[in-house]
Amino acid sequence: MVKSQILAALDAARGRYLSGQELADRLGVSRTAVWKAVAALRGDGIPIQAVTNRGYTLAANADLLHADAVTALLEPKVAAALRVEVYDRLPGTNAALRTRAADGAPEGLVLIAQAQSAGRGRSGRSFFSPPGGLYMSLLLRPEIAAHQAVFLTVMAAVAAARAAEQVSGGSLQIKWVNDLWKEGRKVCGILTEASLDVESGLLEYAIVGPGFNLIPPAEGWPPELDGIAGSLFMSSAPPGARARLAAAFLNEFWPLYRSGRRRDYLPDYLSRQVLPGRHVEVRPGGAPPYGATVLGVDQDCHLLVRPDGRRTTLALNSGEVQIVPGPPTTYQK
Repeated sequence: MVKSQILAALDAARGRYLSGQELADRLGVSRTAVWKAVAALRGDGIPIQAVTNRGYTLAANADLLHADAVTALLEPKVAAALRVEVYDRLPGTNAALRTRAADGAPEGLVLIAQAQSAGRGRSGRSFFSPPGGLYMSLLLRPEIAAHQAVFLTVMAAVAAARAAEQVSGGSLQIKWVNDLWKEGRKVCGILTEASLDVESGLLEYAIVGPGFNLIPPAEGWPPELDGIAGSLFMSSAPPGARARLAAAFLNEFWPLYRSGRRRDYLPDYLSRQVLPGRHVEVRPGGAPPYGATVLGVDQDCHLLVRPDGRRTTLALNSGEVQIVPGPPTTYQK
């Protein structure tokens, strides 16, 4: 606790020194406790500078993504419920957390990676995860049925949009069901996975995994993402932006999850939708794609579409949807 408090104090005071005595008085601990905590933080790789008769300071350009840096920014009730672990690189935060969940890890474990070597998106597709982004997964153990799991994704999308706006400014939209858009480009994807207890019909656990693009990759976007992917910041992110974004997401998501009240997140989710009125190609799993016009999203988070050339309305609860010009004159039912 002293480590995270000292890190928070130094982060708030970037550009000036805080003496050991000032930190001790502020936190109600001894100067020896301050010294030990600073030594532990420096051992963790936090670039804290110490100058005799001046005290301690955090490098102005330090990009903190460290468990203590994130925890220090959490609301007290959120910090008490969660345990944050940060890694330089993982194959995938969701995959790592699934292993921990199967081994009995408690609800509230958060894994954060600074890069992923084998990140995954929906339908098993790869998720481009270069350094500079924020990739995180949160373990939940809700007592809900499988069909209710979509609302965990909805909560996460609203929390991610609110958090990204706090940290980067600008407005965020949501492309059904789990993508965040900024200025017409995807800046965040959310992968929600769950394990079902067959006997009870309830979820054994769920994992909510948002991945944020904070800055453009140094070598540019891969060809398949060019013109599609975007970032929260145009070039460089402010120091500490990733830690603030991680904490802001958790501070936004956890109260929504604990309350479970749809009125706390559903109106925001519906108001941010980018697809209503657009012509799209629907790609249902195992069936041919077809063109349709999006009419809206209903209270159960189904996407309402009217297929080209038909008067009926379909309510989709799964499948891929891509915006395309149209309606096409050559479309065949």
